[in-house]
Amino acid sequence: MTNDEIFSKVQAIIVDQTGEDDDKVTMTTNIKQDLDADSLDIFEVINEIEDEFDIKIETEEGIETVSDLVTFVEKQLAKEQG
Repeated sequence: MTNDEIFSKVQAIIVDQTGEDDDKVTMTTNIKQDLDADSLDIFEVINEIEDEFDIKIETEEGIETVSDLVTFVEKQLAKEQG
């Protein structure tokens, strides 16, 4: 799965959970600050990403931007394939 494919799925999940327009959710978007997401929003986004990609995200620490999420998912998928 490419970076763009992962981003598209992550973006769709964030849009669905936060109600924001997809053009507001970019790789540089800070999930908490730019989207005004609270801890429940972030919890729901992480749960959806775990389900979509069949991975486990133990903590949201260090994940602030959409790019951080995409990179994390990429690394988890690479571990599973490796």
